[in-house]
Amino acid sequence: MQFTPYLNFDGDCAEAFAFYARLFGGNIVYQGTFGEMPPQPGMPALPESAKGRIMHVHLQIREQALMGSDTLPAAPGQDPAQCGGGYQQPQGLWVSIQAADAAEGQRLFDALSQGGQTVMPFAATFWSAGFGMVRDRFGTPWMVNVPTPA
Repeated sequence: MQFTPYLNFDGDCAEAFAFYARLFGGNIVYQGTFGEMPPQPGMPALPESAKGRIMHVHLQIREQALMGSDTLPAAPGQDPAQCGGGYQQPQGLWVSIQAADAAEGQRLFDALSQGGQTVMPFAATFWSAGFGMVRDRFGTPWMVNVPTPA
């Protein structure tokens, strides 16, 4: 069994995943927009502004994956619940990264914090050679941790 984080964005999913692919050394194996989807019976018409948004992206990073999409904006007069509720900033979760060592942890933390918000600076703790928490410039909350050797 494997758990795969699925991240949502408000129109900047393609930019975020291009950044994550470079940062984590992964490859985007699929990326498709809402405009590329075949029409679905019973679904409201797609607003022109939504056609370039990412419907689904899959980033493969060695044996791990990260997936995501943009949310659909509500069309004028449309109930946001009809389009998945619209974008909401992540709450109640963090995407946790286990870095190989403190230098790698610091590199990841520094890159994720550029243009973002540091919640807890990266530093040694009683449980780790390095740990920090940051919300990146795309709104995704990350914890960077260096596991203690067994």
